Amino acid sequence: MEADVRRWLERAVIGLNLCPFAKAVYVKQQVRIVISDASTERALLEQLGEELALLRDTPAETVDTTLLVHPQVLGDFLDYNDFLDDADGLVEAMDLDGVLQVASFHPDYRFADTAPDDAGNLTNRAPWPILHLLREDSIDRAVAAYPDPDGIIARNIATMRELGAEGFRTLLADPAD
Repeated sequence: MEADVRRWLERAVIGLNLCPFAKAVYVKQQVRIVISDASTERALLEQLGEELALLRDTPAETVDTTLLVHPQVLGDFLDYNDFLDDADGLVEAMDLDGVLQVASFHPDYRFADTAPDDAGNLTNRAPWPILHLLREDSIDRAVAAYPDPDGIIARNIATMRELGAEGFRTLLADPAD
C-alpha cells in the first residue's frame, strides 16, 4: 500500500505537477505516510485525532504533512464523503481550525455535479482512500510564492482530461505487474 501511495505521489501528484508544492516537502522527507489498521469509522476518527495532534506538536521541518491511508474503512466514496464532515468537526473540536486542514483523496473520488467518468475527478483520485493532513501556514507560504495559484485547478483538470482514465491507470501501474 505504501508503495502504491508513493508511486501515486511521485508519478501523478509530483510528476504531473498536480500539486506544485508537494515536491519540496517530499524530497526533504517531510511527508508522513501512515497506513491505518482502522476497520471502523470510530477507530479511524480516533487515529485521525492522534495524527492531527502529532502534526500539531511536531515541527514542520520534521513532518510538514501527513497522508493517513485507510484501506479497511470508507471504501465507498459516499460514506467517505460523509465522513469528511466528522473529520472537519474533529479539527474544530481540537481547536485546530485555521491551523490544520484535511484534504481528501479516494479511488472513486467524484466532484459534485460531475459524471463518475469525468476525467476532472482524477485530480483527487488515489490508489487508496486517504485523508491528507495539511498545515495552513505551509499552504499560505506556498501559495504566496507560486506565480498563479488560482490557475492550479483548471490546469490540473486539463492535464487529467488530456491524460484520460486509461492514461492515469497506466501512469500508476506497478511495473512489477
